[in-house]
Amino acid sequence: MFDGIARRYDLLNRMMSMGLDQRWRKKTAAALELGENAVVLDLATGTADLALLVARRNPHTAVLGVDPSAGMLDIGRQKIAAAGLDGRVDIRPGDAQALDFADNTFDGVTIAFGIRNVPDRARALVEMARVTRPGGRIAILELSEPRGGLMARLARFYVHVLVPRMGALLSGSREYRYLQRSIAAFPSADEFAQMMNEAGMEVLEVAPLTFGVCHLYVATPSNAAREASS
Repeated sequence: MFDGIARRYDLLNRMMSMGLDQRWRKKTAAALELGENAVVLDLATGTADLALLVARRNPHTAVLGVDPSAGMLDIGRQKIAAAGLDGRVDIRPGDAQALDFADNTFDGVTIAFGIRNVPDRARALVEMARVTRPGGRIAILELSEPRGGLMARLARFYVHVLVPRMGALLSGSREYRYLQRSIAAFPSADEFAQMMNEAGMEVLEVAPLTFGVCHLYVATPSNAAREASS
């Protein structure tokens, strides 16, 4: 499905989020709090939106993005070349559930709008904790089911009704309606934060964005988990 909508993916994101998706990604990039000469892994990198934002925000940082969709990666490579960031941003095929990297490889790990689509989320979270260096940051950005209050009800209507219809119309793909189902099936913010803790992370922040339509989860590898695995 992602191969099929790759060329329209960025436009769909901007239109369906009313441009907020880039603001959310900027918050995710800032949450990494990177030092000089950092190395960052961006999972489900897609068309490299977040990878490029991380690289632009941190001029001395190298970013490696991985994604299972060849079509999305093709668009991402074009964007990286157009930005003149070929030397600092590299993207390649990869699976968040089985990362081909040694322990403690990266100063930061990110995933934006991707953990929802990973079949074995718990395994992916364990992998993210494993490849992050002690003291490094893990930043997860994901759409969520808004809860409580009038604005949350309006946001739920937008997510459940308008977004899937707009996506199907603009992309020409009925499969884009999966968005509504996948958001509804995703754990609550508290439940997902607990999953992160159980996967070997210490959750530092859970920040609801735009009335809870999206959440930013920030964590660091757990010392207890590292001691248990050593």
